[in-house]
Amino acid sequence: MSNAVRPYHHKTPTIGKRVFIDSSAVVIGDVSIGDDSSVWPTAVIRGDMHSIIIGARTSIQDGSVLHITHSSDYNPEGYPLTIGDDVTVGHKAVLHGCTIHDRCLIGIGSIILDGAVIEEEVIVGAGSLVPPGKRLESGFVYKGNPAAKSRPISEKEKTFFQYSAANYVKLKDSFID
Repeated sequence: MSNAVRPYHHKTPTIGKRVFIDSSAVVIGDVSIGDDSSVWPTAVIRGDMHSIIIGARTSIQDGSVLHITHSSDYNPEGYPLTIGDDVTVGHKAVLHGCTIHDRCLIGIGSIILDGAVIEEEVIVGAGSLVPPGKRLESGFVYKGNPAAKSRPISEKEKTFFQYSAANYVKLKDSFID
């Protein structure tokens, strides 16, 4: 894990308890990862010009890219990247300077851009594009390019958020032990 976690300009990632970071992943700079989370092969989490906060029991799947938007004359505050608790980020997702609240599923290959906000208990369908500044309302499935509200989340799907988070905690524990 030590080669995967790197400081940048005197900022070293803060890693919670029982976190799994695959040796082929990269976690750089101003990054905080909550307890029992996992970062899978070839994921890149680069907090070089702003902060990245990842909550507890959150899984960042293989090949995902997580980055920020720096502050500039064009965007004085920049956009950090914030991900809540019990979030499953699918393979090869790109999350850039956005906010994702608790208990969400970000589908495989999805792209979520600067200033977008994903409220709690949202499913973003595989391959969807969430454009800059868009807000996705809690309790719905969103799909497409650009992502559009598809339908309400079912009761069964609501239970999946906790199931998926617990499943990845169990899996990462098998890699740690």
